[in-house]
Amino acid sequence: MRRLAVLAPLALVAGFAMPAYAGSISIEGRGEVTAKPDTAYVTSGVTTQGATAREALDLNTKAMADLLAALKESGIEARDIQTSGFSVSPNYVYSDARDENGYSLPPKIQGYQVSNTVTVVVRQLDGLGAILDKSVTVGANTINGVSFDVADPTALYNEARKAAFADARAKAELYADVAGSKLEEINSISETQGFNQPQPAPMYARAQAADAGSVPVESGELSFAINVSVQWELADTSK
Repeated sequence: MRRLAVLAPLALVAGFAMPAYAGSISIEGRGEVTAKPDTAYVTSGVTTQGATAREALDLNTKAMADLLAALKESGIEARDIQTSGFSVSPNYVYSDARDENGYSLPPKIQGYQVSNTVTVVVRQLDGLGAILDKSVTVGANTINGVSFDVADPTALYNEARKAAFADARAKAELYADVAGSKLEEINSISETQGFNQPQPAPMYARAQAADAGSVPVESGELSFAINVSVQWELADTSK
């Protein structure tokens, strides 16, 4: 009996010292905005063949000089042209012939190939088709891809952030209302960015008439998305 008399007051004190736990809620929201691109990236170049590496390189050097000059004449600034690839490689010829032991003969080198590519930033999209056309005309025989971008997406992401937070709050208020509670202070906010753009498609040079029109180009729209996770405290409804 003495022991029970001591424990009862302790339990009563503990009950007053530890208020009911109100809990919290974590909700994810998503905001997305679209915009037309204002910048394009083009990777183009020249691949040449020669009996020797020197011959292939000389041919390539001349063709690349013509390509770079054409790009600058089209209004592309030097700061927007960057070498992105260069290679010299032998061309191998394989044979079905075998030696006296039945093993395949090693391949033989028959000439060399030189490839040189540059990545170009095009800031005036209305001239992109003409630039592609002119690049092929002066000797570019490979265009690896065209991709699009928005030079400064800061404002777009900020709009997506507002939409993402509003989405998260709307869902959190719904859950809190169903649970008979209300949202209180925010404990944490975290975000991840998402960016969706048309994938670059390889383009290969083809002979065209001198009076052919510019290459048709469609830039479409880009999507800028923000995913946000927000945690709120829930009001203590036990009071």
